[in-house]
Amino acid sequence: MEKRLFTPRVKQAIFIWIVIAICYITVWLIPALTKYSGQGEGSAEALAILRDGAQFKWYVIPLLLVVLNFYVDEARRKNWSVILAGLAFFLMDAFNEIWNGLFFTGTGKYAGVWMCSFPTAYESLIGWNIEIMFMFLILGLASTKLLPKDKDAKVFGIINNRHFFAIVFAWICVIVEIILNSIGALKWNYWWWNASFPWLIFVLGYLPFFMIAYLVYDLPKLKHQILVVSIMAALVLVSFLVFIPLKWI
Repeated sequence: MEKRLFTPRVKQAIFIWIVIAICYITVWLIPALTKYSGQGEGSAEALAILRDGAQFKWYVIPLLLVVLNFYVDEARRKNWSVILAGLAFFLMDAFNEIWNGLFFTGTGKYAGVWMCSFPTAYESLIGWNIEIMFMFLILGLASTKLLPKDKDAKVFGIINNRHFFAIVFAWICVIVEIILNSIGALKWNYWWWNASFPWLIFVLGYLPFFMIAYLVYDLPKLKHQILVVSIMAALVLVSFLVFIPLKWI
């Protein structure tokens, strides 16, 4: 029974999630242990357009249709695992954006860990805009396309293929983030979230997205996949309903 429950894949996943959890807790404690004054680079600009409907651009409509087309196409093929993995990916991003908004408030509105810059059609949270939301909805679907059918197969005889792809894709996303920061599209104000120290961007910024997406994708029963995604969606919704009126995010 122990071998069936705790396969190498499961053991590796537990280890990765423990590392992720430790890093989350460490970062979340920073506002309580550090005093900040003034505003970081990009904070005033991001705050000025937060949930400002006047920023609307018409290209949002065709982008929405593109996203819907991807999901409808998967639904037509009855690829429910892909759809639910994509939604889990997006909801994990929403979770990250919520705590980033809370971090911003916790520092006295000095700075979020990351913040959006450049024109946007709608900035929903301090580090989240409508373009990023659409992008992650599509990326969540795409992230499942290269996965082998055998969820227990190993790469190089060592690492489970799910974890291998999660690590590779997460690092690719980190590289893209660094490029976006270098051109000013993303603002970073902390030494521990920086191109010269990319480890937390990898561990917290992207690795959990792929890990949770693949976890949902590999669940053996559809009802379990729906349950996990429903719980994630409920937590995100409750957070919005509580924290937005309080102006904490």
